[in-house]
Amino acid sequence: MYERGAHLFIDFEFTMPEGKNNPFGFYPEIIEVGWILVKEDEIIDQYTSYVKPEAFPRLTSRCKKFLNITDEHVSRGISFEELVVLLKKVNSEKPAIVTWGNNDMKVLSQNCRNRGFKMPLTGKQIDLSNEYKRFFGDKNQTGVWKAVQQYGNSGKGKQHRALDDAINTYHIFRLVEQDKRYLDNHESTTIGDIIDFSTLLNELK
Repeated sequence: MYERGAHLFIDFEFTMPEGKNNPFGFYPEIIEVGWILVKEDEIIDQYTSYVKPEAFPRLTSRCKKFLNITDEHVSRGISFEELVVLLKKVNSEKPAIVTWGNNDMKVLSQNCRNRGFKMPLTGKQIDLSNEYKRFFGDKNQTGVWKAVQQYGNSGKGKQHRALDDAINTYHIFRLVEQDKRYLDNHESTTIGDIIDFSTLLNELK
């Protein structure tokens, strides 16, 4: 279906400050992770867990409301060190890393740097939101759930749940790849080209 090799579809949810001004020393900490590992179009691994924040262990009201998450949820999570160990294990498959947007990998990198860990994921990074944007010629960034709906689906699970977002990213990836292949096979216009047929017809009148 697409280039051979493993693909890791991964999503993180992370902490956020109460207001616009960050408290001293604040940075977004990963508090939930979800991924599916796909090889030859088959899901070979799936994982999700809450992750305990360390620098600012108490979640803000804004964070709780936006993510529908509680302090009790994250207190039952794994440590960030345990998360790094798990990601290193997944990285042994040498997967390409597929996310919706570039914030996930930026936050993971910052969390690793601030806590003295090497980046556990080293594969090629694919921002599917940019692929989607180029493919459809969109000028604005589209959220993963809106993209799913634009393909005529309702989405799987709930918004802002890490595993559900990772699964929906995988579904969009498959659909985009199918459309790319269709265009290639039919010698269509380049991806993202838009033809205004109404203007063309007016010119022929």
